[in-house]
Amino acid sequence: MLRYTIRRLVQLVGVVLVLSLLLFAWMRLLPGGPVSALLGERATPESREALTKQLGLDQPIIVQYFKFLGRAASGDFGVSTGVQPGDSALDIFVQRFPATIELSFFAIVIAILVGVPLGYLAAKRRGGLFDNLSVIGSLIGVAVPVFFLAYVLKDAASAALGLPSFGRQGDINATRVTGFFTLDGILTGEFDATLDALKHLILPAIALATIPFAVIFRITRAAVLDVLDEDFVRTAESKGLTASVIRRRHVLRNSMLPVVTTIGLQTGALLSGAVLTEKVFVIPGVGQALAIGFERRDYPVLLLLIIMATIVYVVVNLLVDLSYALIDPRIRTR
Repeated sequence: MLRYTIRRLVQLVGVVLVLSLLLFAWMRLLPGGPVSALLGERATPESREALTKQLGLDQPIIVQYFKFLGRAASGDFGVSTGVQPGDSALDIFVQRFPATIELSFFAIVIAILVGVPLGYLAAKRRGGLFDNLSVIGSLIGVAVPVFFLAYVLKDAASAALGLPSFGRQGDINATRVTGFFTLDGILTGEFDATLDALKHLILPAIALATIPFAVIFRITRAAVLDVLDEDFVRTAESKGLTASVIRRRHVLRNSMLPVVTTIGLQTGALLSGAVLTEKVFVIPGVGQALAIGFERRDYPVLLLLIIMATIVYVVVNLLVDLSYALIDPRIRTR
């Protein structure tokens, strides 16, 4: 396991380096470029040429890339030109990352807590009314766009349930420790701040959880159906084992590998949905920063945020691979 973990970590570094090179080259080739973003529409040819030389953009892309790596090693990813003009791109990431992680965490928790049990129950009652309704519900979850559901929840559910429809927290003088508002309230003993942050998370987390829930439900249902037809399950039933033992030891454990893989992939993909969700619910997270960055051509912020999103995605998949050994003991012997 140790050799496998080290090998995957080395692969992670390689993936990040290759992607960063591709992103760096792509952003340098976009129409307009950093010079236009900094100078605006009234730039003169002389000012453009002077800024191009000042930023080193007249050098070959590979030279620019290695200089970027050198600056990045010291934490210098450039200065924002659109999201928060004048602020360091790294500072913007540090400020906004907790909001996105908090939202994504609660969204995937909702998707798992609802999708896995429903998938198991639907498989146990295959062909019945509950199974058919659950499958229809999962299809709707996949088909309905995230932004549409977000607007419905913001306008209709918010008014009906009295839940906040924007921001991360109300007008509360809360103490900031980690940037994770729900955790900060617990650490400082300000439980009213935690409760308020949770209320603000309910609607955006539900909107973001719909697609992961639908996918996790369908994979769980299919995996459980496959396991229920296995001989070892029938053998366990014939031996007189209780339903709870059969469910825990034989059915769920042997059907979890594809489910865990799906959970990992959906967790890594939550950022794409977070862009729209954060935009609708006015949550100052990474997704909102990406949307603003694309609108205003904020290349330093875009480059850093996309690289960080890649790192999160690869790390999540590494954790999924390592969790296989805990679920299936046979993997530990290979």
